[in-house]
Formats: sequence, structure tokens, C-alpha cells
Amino acid sequence: MPAIVTASQLRTVLGVSVSLYSDAYLDEIINTAEAVILPMLVANTSAINAYKLDNNVAFYYTQREHHFVKGQSIIVTGLPAPFSATITVVDVTAYHFTAALTSANVTVREIIPMGTATLSGYSAADIYATSAPIESAVLAVSVEVFQSRVAAGGQIEGVDFASTPYRMGRSLTNRVSTLLQPFLDVETVCQ
Repeated sequence: MPAIVTASQLRTVLGVSVSLYSDAYLDEIINTAEAVILPMLVANTSAINAYKLDNNVAFYYTQREHHFVKGQSIIVTGLPAPFSATITVVDVTAYHFTAALTSANVTVREIIPMGTATLSGYSAADIYATSAPIESAVLAVSVEVFQSRVAAGGQIEGVDFASTPYRMGRSLTNRVSTLLQPFLDVETVCQ
């Protein structure tokens, strides 16, 4: 379910009817756009690159220094069961945190792709749900995704009638970068 833009907002921008494109179809496009934009923004999230379970204590190792503290509720996703769950932080160091978890011991395992740990109620979607620049960026990327799906052969024609085959490339985020600049997580750029 999209958090920043609704299907009706995208439908209005695109000028399409509900009989032509369903809410579910447009929601899928918006989810794709949010999956591009939201991970680039500052949020209370850390990437988890390894985990282990030792004597009913789960250890979550983070890619970079996290800012979680003892007693916080953290939503862990992207790890195998039973590690993906909402947990309460028991102990912390700069690059790992622990939680109580009852299960069989698991030796240290690296995870690819990395999992995520997000402070409950403080994800990028929660923080930026009412931000006009973020909404504009998600809408712009949604329009590009929509056009790339419906354009014949993936070729989108610009307003100058020039065919632009690479609109979904790296330049996609560059086109909305000025909207995102105040919100970008610059710590992740250096890793």
C-alpha cells in the first residue's frame, strides 16, 4: 500500500480513468516509485548485514553505526524467521544491537541482500508522508514508471517528439534530485 501518493492522485496527474487503469495497477507503480525514492532519504533505519542467535539472545549486526537505544521497538525485515519481527532492543554497541528471541542457536550468518532495522513509527514513509517535495518526487517517478510500462517498445516520446529510451536509467533519480536534496541520507553515499 503506497504511503506518500494515492492512486487517485496519480490518476489525476496521468489523466486516466479508473475503468482504464485500476487502483491496484497504479498502486503497484507508486510502490515501485516509493521503493526508488524512500531508501535514499534520512530515516531511523539501518542495514543489517549479519545476524546470530546465542542462548536466546539475537544479535543484529549493522552495516554502519546505528542510533538505536536500549528499550526501543525496532521492526526488523528481510531476515529469515524468526529474526524478522518487531523486537525490543536489550543491549547496544555502535555496530550491533541485541534482543531476546527464543529459538535454537544460529551461528553468525551474513545476509545478502541486507535486511533492515527501522525504529517503529519512524520509517521514511512515516516521516515524509506529508512532505510536498517528496510527494512531487514520488509522483514524477511514478509517471516515468507508468510511461515506461505503457509506451510501445519501452520508447517514451518527450514533449519535443524525441524518442528517449533511457528514461528509467540512472538519470531517473537525477531528475528529482533537487527536490530530494534536503532529505538525502548522505551517510549512505560514502559506503
